[in-house]
Amino acid sequence: MAKHSDKFDELTRLREESKLGGGEDRIKKEHEKGRFTARERVDKLLDPESFVEIDEFVVHRETGFGLADKKILGDGVITGFGTISGRKVFIFSQDFTVFGGSLSEMYGGKMVKIMEFAMEAGVPVIGLNSGAGARLFEGIRGLKAYADVFRLNTIASGVIPQISAIMGPCAGGAVYSPAVTDFTIMVKETSQMYITGPDVIKTVTGEEVTHEELGGAMTHNTLSGVAQFASEDEDHCFEQIKSLLSYIPQNNLEEAPRIDTGHAPDDVNESIDEIIPDDPNKPYDMRDVVKLVADNGEFFEVHEYWALNMIVGFARFDGRSVGIVGNNPAHLAGTLDINASDKCARFVRFCDAFNIPIVTFMDVPGYLPGTTQEWGGIIRHGAKILYAFAEATVPMITIVTRKGYGGAFDVMASKHIGADLVYAWPMAEIAVMGPDGAINIIFRKEIAAAKDKEKKRAELVKDYRDKFANPYIAAGLGYIDKVIFPRETRGLICKGLDVLSSKRQSRPPKKHGNIPL
Repeated sequence: MAKHSDKFDELTRLREESKLGGGEDRIKKEHEKGRFTARERVDKLLDPESFVEIDEFVVHRETGFGLADKKILGDGVITGFGTISGRKVFIFSQDFTVFGGSLSEMYGGKMVKIMEFAMEAGVPVIGLNSGAGARLFEGIRGLKAYADVFRLNTIASGVIPQISAIMGPCAGGAVYSPAVTDFTIMVKETSQMYITGPDVIKTVTGEEVTHEELGGAMTHNTLSGVAQFASEDEDHCFEQIKSLLSYIPQNNLEEAPRIDTGHAPDDVNESIDEIIPDDPNKPYDMRDVVKLVADNGEFFEVHEYWALNMIVGFARFDGRSVGIVGNNPAHLAGTLDINASDKCARFVRFCDAFNIPIVTFMDVPGYLPGTTQEWGGIIRHGAKILYAFAEATVPMITIVTRKGYGGAFDVMASKHIGADLVYAWPMAEIAVMGPDGAINIIFRKEIAAAKDKEKKRAELVKDYRDKFANPYIAAGLGYIDKVIFPRETRGLICKGLDVLSSKRQSRPPKKHGNIPL
């Protein structure tokens, strides 16, 4: 008999036991709900044979409620590290088969250990979430564990990328860890997030709502903006995580990987010259502009379904990863409103934290008017955009494709707010306000005295547009660096990113600023 065979056998037995989580019956129930198990998710997301598990034998310490003999190895969360496309990541995967994925003192401790490791190593953390909140029979110990996790999420913010995938129920305190991370992905039909569930809501307010209506993937992707991505299924979710990681660096001291996309900087699609309609009030989709200039027409959109008047996401220029921000005239004429402001500011701050250059496509007629916006705090929310751009130190290039009016022009990465290079297309209209509004104020008396008021107004609008609503006044003052043909956009962005790659900019020493949250 080999030496230590009994010890080796015991280790093998325990490892096999830990793999079963809550047992075969509960694993079967997860599969019936269309969900993979926590361990299957890790295996599918990470590179084959790369996962190294940590704390697989941790168990809870509760002895009451008849639980002294109900200890499950791992205690409901799988933690460890591995690689995705060869890049190191730390990961935790919550196991719904173990006490409904509820968080305990030891469970939370495992997550904290992983996040501390990740910060020391300078490696992203990915959380695969599926849990029913704090474990009730542990009382305050579970709450303490949640607070420990929240605190580490906050300290890690801006140091290492944090990605949360919601794979099943995520309720109560469980929602706040994903809320602090950089990106949240939800799987359609099988994942939900909410602080209080439908039963509690019905008891307290009398409202009747389903789990999916209250906190499903599309609810949080379209209405609340809590989630940035919606996945068709879990496999799609894993593909989204891999794509997202390809655009971002390992930590705040590194830059995103530069890859050979095979698209030369001078390879231009000249159809872009025709993309802006002749009628300045006719809409077009800014995503089409981005796809015509980005490497291989690829645009990895973030928050695709929320605040549609603003687009944000990632693209590459000459292999360099950049953050894309743009007004979208196809929705609400590209105006800035409360949700668009939050969407833009959060994304800009992520890019700045992780050394990702920002390319902004501006076509903004102003802020969305109305009592709903004013009473909802558009002043405060709109100020987030100017704050985010003004504090950013990464390379910033702005393209004014058409409209740049009033304060909205200033905040959308203008030269004055901090953009390094600002280009404008010849059809750009840059002014304090649009021609229609301007002549109604400036020439109010003349219009009122005219016999044919509409004809007079049309003449004045044309005259104002010809004289003032063009890029050349701004260019003459140096506020626009260059007026360009649309077909020159791609090449100039590539060259601009190249010359700005060594940009160094500092800010006054301080603990942190006070963004108007």
